[in-house]
Amino acid sequence: MNLNNAKVLITGGSSGLGKCMAEVLSEAGASVLITGRNEAKVQQVAQEIGCQGLAFDISNYSSLKENAATSVQLLGGIDVLINNAGIGVFPSLGEIDLDHLQSIFGTNVFGLTLLTQELLPYFKKQKKGNIINIASTAALKGFARGTVYAASKFAVRGLTQCWQAELRKENIRVMLVNPSEVPTAFNQSDRMERPDEAQKLSALEIAHSIKAALEMDDRGFIPELSVWATNPWINN
Repeated sequence: MNLNNAKVLITGGSSGLGKCMAEVLSEAGASVLITGRNEAKVQQVAQEIGCQGLAFDISNYSSLKENAATSVQLLGGIDVLINNAGIGVFPSLGEIDLDHLQSIFGTNVFGLTLLTQELLPYFKKQKKGNIINIASTAALKGFARGTVYAASKFAVRGLTQCWQAELRKENIRVMLVNPSEVPTAFNQSDRMERPDEAQKLSALEIAHSIKAALEMDDRGFIPELSVWATNPWINN
Protein backbone atom coordinates (compact mmCIF):
# COMPACT_ATOMS: atom_id res chain seq x y z
CA MET A 1 0.00 0.00 0.00
CA ASN A 2 0.95 3.61 -0.41
CA LEU A 3 1.38 5.17 3.03
CA ASN A 4 1.03 8.72 1.76
CA ASN A 5 -2.28 10.00 3.18
CA ALA A 6 -3.09 6.53 4.56
CA LYS A 7 -5.33 6.76 7.62
CA VAL A 8 -3.75 4.89 10.55
CA LEU A 9 -5.05 4.21 14.06
CA ILE A 10 -2.45 3.08 16.63
CA THR A 11 -3.58 1.98 20.08
CA GLY A 12 -1.12 2.52 22.91
CA GLY A 13 0.57 5.16 20.79
CA SER A 14 1.69 7.63 23.44
CA SER A 15 4.90 5.82 24.42
CA GLY A 16 7.32 3.07 23.47
CA LEU A 17 6.69 1.04 20.34
CA GLY A 18 3.42 2.80 19.53
CA LYS A 19 4.96 6.26 19.68
CA CYS A 20 7.82 5.22 17.41
CA MET A 21 5.38 3.63 14.95
CA ALA A 22 3.43 6.90 14.88
CA GLU A 23 6.59 8.89 14.19
CA VAL A 24 7.79 6.62 11.38
CA LEU A 25 4.41 6.34 9.67
CA SER A 26 3.76 10.08 9.99
CA GLU A 27 7.14 10.78 8.38
CA ALA A 28 6.08 8.48 5.52
CA GLY A 29 3.07 10.71 4.91
CA ALA A 30 0.37 8.80 6.77
CA SER A 31 -2.38 10.51 8.73
CA VAL A 32 -2.02 9.00 12.20
CA LEU A 33 -4.24 8.92 15.28
CA ILE A 34 -2.77 7.60 18.53
CA THR A 35 -4.67 6.44 21.59
CA GLY A 36 -3.71 5.97 25.22
CA ARG A 37 -5.23 6.09 28.68
CA ASN A 38 -3.67 9.37 29.83
CA GLU A 39 -5.37 12.34 28.15
CA ALA A 40 -2.57 14.83 28.84
CA LYS A 41 0.16 12.48 27.65
CA VAL A 42 -1.73 11.47 24.50
CA GLN A 43 -2.26 15.09 23.48
CA GLN A 44 1.32 16.08 24.32
CA VAL A 45 2.81 13.23 22.27
CA ALA A 46 0.39 13.84 19.41
CA GLN A 47 1.49 17.46 19.30
CA GLU A 48 5.17 16.46 19.36
CA ILE A 49 4.70 14.03 16.47
CA GLY A 50 2.27 16.16 14.49
CA CYS A 51 -0.52 13.60 14.52
CA GLN A 52 -3.92 13.37 16.22
CA GLY A 53 -4.66 11.91 19.65
CA LEU A 54 -7.71 10.43 21.34
CA ALA A 55 -7.60 9.21 24.94
CA PHE A 56 -9.42 5.99 25.75
CA ASP A 57 -8.80 2.65 27.46
CA ILE A 58 -9.45 -0.40 25.29
CA SER A 59 -10.31 -2.42 28.40
CA ASN A 60 -13.31 -0.11 28.92
CA TYR A 61 -15.47 -2.19 26.61
CA SER A 62 -18.58 0.00 26.82
CA SER A 63 -16.67 2.95 25.34
CA LEU A 64 -15.25 1.14 22.31
CA LYS A 65 -18.13 1.63 19.90
CA GLU A 66 -18.16 5.40 20.42
CA ASN A 67 -14.38 5.74 20.40
CA ALA A 68 -14.03 3.64 17.24
CA ALA A 69 -16.54 5.88 15.47
CA THR A 70 -14.80 9.01 16.75
CA SER A 71 -11.43 7.70 15.57
CA VAL A 72 -12.73 7.10 12.06
CA GLN A 73 -14.36 10.52 12.03
CA LEU A 74 -11.16 12.26 13.12
CA LEU A 75 -9.09 10.41 10.52
CA GLY A 76 -11.67 10.79 7.77
CA GLY A 77 -11.71 7.02 7.27
CA ILE A 78 -9.43 4.15 8.18
CA ASP A 79 -6.88 2.12 6.23
CA VAL A 80 -4.74 0.63 9.00
CA LEU A 81 -5.44 -0.49 12.56
CA ILE A 82 -2.37 -1.28 14.66
CA ASN A 83 -3.40 -3.09 17.84
CA ASN A 84 -0.38 -2.15 19.92
CA ALA A 85 -1.82 -1.45 23.38
CA GLY A 86 -0.74 -4.13 25.82
CA ILE A 87 0.16 -4.71 29.45
CA GLY A 88 1.90 -7.46 31.40
CA VAL A 89 2.39 -9.03 34.81
CA PHE A 90 4.86 -11.81 35.56
CA PRO A 91 3.92 -13.86 38.64
CA SER A 92 5.15 -17.40 39.11
CA LEU A 93 2.69 -20.27 39.13
CA GLY A 94 1.34 -20.33 42.66
CA GLU A 95 1.23 -16.52 42.82
CA ILE A 96 -1.33 -15.97 40.04
CA ASP A 97 -4.71 -14.59 41.00
CA LEU A 98 -7.88 -13.91 39.04
CA ASP A 99 -7.16 -10.19 38.74
CA HIS A 100 -3.88 -10.93 36.93
CA LEU A 101 -5.73 -12.98 34.33
CA GLN A 102 -8.67 -10.63 33.95
CA SER A 103 -6.61 -7.44 33.65
CA ILE A 104 -4.05 -8.78 31.17
CA PHE A 105 -6.54 -10.62 28.97
CA GLY A 106 -8.93 -7.67 29.32
CA THR A 107 -6.49 -5.42 27.44
CA ASN A 108 -4.33 -7.77 25.40
CA VAL A 109 -7.10 -10.02 24.08
CA PHE A 110 -10.63 -8.88 24.88
CA GLY A 111 -10.18 -5.15 24.27
CA LEU A 112 -8.07 -5.77 21.18
CA THR A 113 -10.74 -8.05 19.72
CA LEU A 114 -13.73 -5.86 20.58
CA LEU A 115 -12.14 -2.68 19.19
CA THR A 116 -11.23 -4.49 15.97
CA GLN A 117 -14.80 -5.71 15.69
CA GLU A 118 -16.09 -2.14 15.90
CA LEU A 119 -13.80 -1.08 13.05
CA LEU A 120 -14.36 -4.13 10.87
CA PRO A 121 -17.50 -2.78 9.12
CA TYR A 122 -15.47 0.16 7.77
CA PHE A 123 -12.87 -2.20 6.28
CA LYS A 124 -15.54 -4.48 4.83
CA LYS A 125 -17.48 -1.61 3.29
CA GLN A 126 -14.41 -0.36 1.42
CA LYS A 127 -13.32 -3.95 0.66
CA LYS A 128 -9.78 -3.37 1.85
CA GLY A 129 -7.78 -2.64 4.97
CA ASN A 130 -4.88 -3.64 7.16
CA ILE A 131 -4.93 -4.97 10.72
CA ILE A 132 -1.62 -5.42 12.52
CA ASN A 133 -1.63 -7.15 15.89
CA ILE A 134 1.44 -6.60 18.03
CA ALA A 135 2.14 -9.78 19.97
CA SER A 136 5.63 -10.75 21.17
CA THR A 137 8.17 -13.51 20.83
CA ALA A 138 6.36 -14.63 24.01
CA ALA A 139 3.63 -15.73 21.57
CA LEU A 140 6.08 -18.31 20.21
CA LYS A 141 7.58 -19.84 23.34
CA GLY A 142 6.74 -19.70 27.02
CA PHE A 143 9.21 -18.72 29.72
CA ALA A 144 9.51 -18.76 33.50
CA ARG A 145 7.01 -16.36 35.12
CA GLY A 146 5.33 -15.86 31.76
CA THR A 147 2.11 -17.81 32.36
CA VAL A 148 -0.27 -14.85 32.21
CA TYR A 149 1.53 -12.67 29.67
CA ALA A 150 2.62 -15.43 27.28
CA ALA A 151 -0.84 -17.00 27.39
CA SER A 152 -2.37 -13.67 26.33
CA LYS A 153 0.07 -13.34 23.44
CA PHE A 154 -0.46 -16.96 22.35
CA ALA A 155 -4.14 -16.01 22.23
CA VAL A 156 -3.36 -13.00 20.04
CA ARG A 157 -1.42 -15.24 17.68
CA GLY A 158 -4.33 -17.67 17.49
CA LEU A 159 -6.97 -15.02 16.88
CA THR A 160 -4.77 -13.40 14.21
CA GLN A 161 -4.66 -16.68 12.30
CA CYS A 162 -8.45 -16.97 12.58
CA TRP A 163 -8.94 -13.44 11.25
CA GLN A 164 -6.61 -14.17 8.35
CA ALA A 165 -8.76 -17.15 7.40
CA GLU A 166 -11.93 -15.07 7.61
CA LEU A 167 -10.82 -11.82 6.01
CA ARG A 168 -8.54 -12.65 3.07
CA LYS A 169 -11.56 -12.85 0.75
CA GLU A 170 -12.49 -9.33 1.88
CA ASN A 171 -9.05 -8.02 0.76
CA ILE A 172 -8.25 -7.25 4.39
CA ARG A 173 -4.66 -8.04 5.32
CA VAL A 174 -4.17 -9.25 8.90
CA MET A 175 -0.59 -9.39 10.14
CA LEU A 176 1.10 -10.42 13.39
CA VAL A 177 4.34 -8.81 14.59
CA ASN A 178 6.37 -10.48 17.34
CA PRO A 179 9.07 -8.21 18.78
CA SER A 180 11.65 -9.60 21.17
CA GLU A 181 12.50 -7.42 24.16
CA VAL A 182 12.60 -3.70 23.46
CA PRO A 183 13.50 -1.33 26.36
CA THR A 184 10.42 0.92 26.68
CA ALA A 185 7.99 2.04 29.37
CA PHE A 186 6.29 -1.36 29.16
CA ASN A 187 5.79 -2.88 32.63
CA GLN A 188 7.42 0.15 34.27
CA SER A 189 5.38 1.25 37.30
CA ASP A 190 6.36 4.89 36.74
CA ARG A 191 5.64 4.64 32.97
CA MET A 192 9.04 6.18 32.25
CA GLU A 193 10.83 5.08 29.09
CA ARG A 194 13.83 2.83 29.67
CA PRO A 195 16.99 3.91 27.81
CA ASP A 196 18.06 2.01 24.71
CA GLU A 197 20.49 -0.85 25.26
CA ALA A 198 23.08 -1.41 22.54
CA GLN A 199 22.58 -5.19 22.46
CA LYS A 200 18.77 -5.13 22.34
CA LEU A 201 16.29 -3.97 19.76
CA SER A 202 15.09 -0.39 19.75
CA ALA A 203 11.54 0.63 18.95
CA LEU A 204 12.81 1.91 15.61
CA GLU A 205 13.53 -1.61 14.30
CA ILE A 206 9.94 -2.62 15.00
CA ALA A 207 8.49 0.56 13.49
CA HIS A 208 10.50 0.12 10.29
CA SER A 209 9.47 -3.55 10.09
CA ILE A 210 5.81 -2.52 10.26
CA LYS A 211 6.32 0.22 7.68
CA ALA A 212 7.95 -2.26 5.30
CA ALA A 213 5.18 -4.82 5.79
CA LEU A 214 2.51 -2.22 5.08
CA GLU A 215 4.30 -0.92 1.98
CA MET A 216 4.22 -4.32 0.30
CA ASP A 217 1.89 -4.22 -2.71
CA ASP A 218 -1.69 -5.01 -1.69
CA ARG A 219 -1.65 -8.26 -3.67
CA GLY A 220 0.49 -9.82 -0.92
CA PHE A 221 0.98 -9.68 2.83
CA ILE A 222 3.25 -11.02 5.55
CA PRO A 223 1.12 -13.20 7.87
CA GLU A 224 3.63 -13.19 10.73
CA LEU A 225 6.86 -11.33 11.35
CA SER A 226 9.17 -12.02 14.29
CA VAL A 227 11.97 -9.58 15.03
CA TRP A 228 14.78 -10.76 17.29
CA ALA A 229 17.83 -9.01 18.69
CA THR A 230 20.89 -10.59 17.08
CA ASN A 231 22.85 -11.04 20.30
CA PRO A 232 21.11 -9.69 23.42
CA TRP A 233 23.76 -11.29 25.67
CA ILE A 234 26.70 -9.40 24.17
CA ASN A 235 27.48 -7.50 27.38
CA ASN A 236 27.05 -10.52 29.67
